[in-house]
Amino acid sequence: MTTAPVDRIPVSLLTGFLGAGKTTLLNALMQNPAMAGTALLINEFGEVGVDHHLVDKIDDSTVLLDSGCLCCSVQGDLVQALKTLHQRSSRREIPPVSRVVIETTGLADPVPVVYTLMEERFVAARYVCDSVLTVVDATHALDQLDTHPEAVRQVTMADRLLITKGDLADSDGRAQLNARLAELNPGAPRIEVRHGQIEPERLFGAGVYAPGDKLPDVAAWLGAERTRDAEARHAPPAISWTRAGHSHATVPPAHAARHDGSVSSFVLRFEAPVPWFGFALTLGRVLQQHGPQLLRVKGLINVAGESRPRVVQCVQNVAYPPVTLPAWPDEGAFEDRRGRLVFITRQLPAEAADAIRAALAQLPGDSAAIRATAATPLLPTRCWFSERVALTAPGSLQLEGWVVQPRRFTRRTASV
Repeated sequence: MTTAPVDRIPVSLLTGFLGAGKTTLLNALMQNPAMAGTALLINEFGEVGVDHHLVDKIDDSTVLLDSGCLCCSVQGDLVQALKTLHQRSSRREIPPVSRVVIETTGLADPVPVVYTLMEERFVAARYVCDSVLTVVDATHALDQLDTHPEAVRQVTMADRLLITKGDLADSDGRAQLNARLAELNPGAPRIEVRHGQIEPERLFGAGVYAPGDKLPDVAAWLGAERTRDAEARHAPPAISWTRAGHSHATVPPAHAARHDGSVSSFVLRFEAPVPWFGFALTLGRVLQQHGPQLLRVKGLINVAGESRPRVVQCVQNVAYPPVTLPAWPDEGAFEDRRGRLVFITRQLPAEAADAIRAALAQLPGDSAAIRATAATPLLPTRCWFSERVALTAPGSLQLEGWVVQPRRFTRRTASV
């Protein structure tokens, strides 16, 4: 795998829309010896971070970003994280870092992240944007590209397009997707990835990120980001008022508002262990009723009778096979061992969100749920009733790096 000069650390941006399989890919990558010396930054859209619990622990160095979506906080938390990483590495407080991988939230616009890596003085002097890797879900990408401008930018900016779930898509759908990807990014190789398995050398070492190798849109987007950044630097700070009447400066408004206001997030917490089949039946009905509006449902669940957390992941009306983690996290939101589900939704009315909360607060018992399932052959979670739940094993490799992930999310309005 190609390495950069020691004075500039290569940075790869791992992006892709919600549910595309970024975390699965990342987990498989980090078990590869070639990834030793990699610093890992994980960003999530939502109040409670889940994904970082699904990646095998690399070491005990963890930095928490507090601002939520990375593209909205790129001038603050990302820059600070990269500065801290460089400083700690220079002081030998952590092992030497030879590469950085940034996994963005599925709703992140990669443009401001790439712009910052190329233009922010401190960062650009010490890091080099090596590649943008975009994971593309073969089963949902066409709809996502038609609906979400972030998905279009993720594909268009990419140096590599990593196609996942290709075995689940029909031939006509694949042909349409290939044509759309070729239209948006004709120069990016399309690489099939199954179960996250791919050799690192196929992903990294692309060289300095070159907008000229992409469609003209990429250069235009980066130019617009330069204008946006200049305006933000010269704009007066926004003023907010405390109860005592004292004012303080906040981030200039030009840095805010990157997301569609129709996208929002909420978290459900389960105070007690849940009956698995009752939970599976109820969530399956939620997916049936609201699937098109559920961009992602993901969380850790405390199942009655089990000592380890079970991970559930759903995209729209598709429920993916659950897995069991070796142990509950010993820090963060899940250290209390209460289950939580993070819903990321689009155009979901408030009354529908309330109905979802009410349904999942009143779960039927397992026996009643099993009987009810017999009358629901198309239940999205039907496979959860019979499938053997896989156990994720701890990584046998000790790899150097960091995990960086957000703790809070502040909803923002659109300006795309």
